Amino acid sequence: MENLTDLGNDVFEIDTRMAGYSGITAGYLIRSERPCLVETGAGNSAEVVRDALSAAGIGPGDLATVVVTHIHLDHAGGVGDVAEMFPNAEIVVHEKGARHLADPSRLMASARTVWGKALDSLFGDLKPTDAVRIRAVDDTGIVDLGGGRRLESHYSPGHAKHHVGLLDSLTGDLYVGDAAGVYIPETADLRPATPPPDFDLDSALASLDRFRALQPTRLLFSHYGPVELADETLQRSAEELRLWVEMVTEAYDQRLDLDHAVAMVRERTDERYKALAPDADPAVAQKVEVISATRNNVAGIMHALEKDSVRG
Repeated sequence: MENLTDLGNDVFEIDTRMAGYSGITAGYLIRSERPCLVETGAGNSAEVVRDALSAAGIGPGDLATVVVTHIHLDHAGGVGDVAEMFPNAEIVVHEKGARHLADPSRLMASARTVWGKALDSLFGDLKPTDAVRIRAVDDTGIVDLGGGRRLESHYSPGHAKHHVGLLDSLTGDLYVGDAAGVYIPETADLRPATPPPDFDLDSALASLDRFRALQPTRLLFSHYGPVELADETLQRSAEELRLWVEMVTEAYDQRLDLDHAVAMVRERTDERYKALAPDADPAVAQKVEVISATRNNVAGIMHALEKDSVRG
């Protein structure tokens, strides 16, 4: 199957084909004794994910667990649909996101405010999941994969208050969600993911330090794919965060509005990324704007600066 890639050790990358794009959002199947899906992708990807699991030999009664790194719609928007398709699967999420999976109305209303009509084509709806099937984890947690293998969840806020990273005890793979930013495999670019309303630099950097302390052997990005140079990549992620916050802080101190701040940051940062070079593939550049839009990143950092100003 085209969108199912064997990464070794019974780990399979699933291209969820979010909004029809290829290579934007990945889910991961761990085909262990107790099969586990990490990330469902968006609501409009649920059937794609189901078909990929079927191609990997996982039928409706086989999936034991679904884990999401956080509840943003490109990662967890398909939870309700996947829960219906795989009725034996337990749904694991950080405790700060659990109630939104049981009752997504507030989350969907907020998302619609941000995305407007584009929400339907990008993500689709997040359907509610029966609360009895949801297991909330806090700072750490364990997902039993069978045969002594497990996923260890580690609370990792900064991108979102309900974010966890997941370490595979057998492989050393670390599922980083969005906590380490967005990786563009075509160009090996690494860009930050700092959307409103939760972005917090200190928390994000502490989460990256926590990830480095776990000494993962490989990073599995939800956007997008596996990266072997784990420690080096986590250091790059911290560097990107500091740079973007420095740029936006300069704009904020100059009292620039969002449009002018975005223009300034784009002018100063675009040259860092091969995907945005004049001779780059336009399709790759378009993907960057979908999953790591400069405007969204700047808005998140400015929101954080405004909160700090109020607190100060």
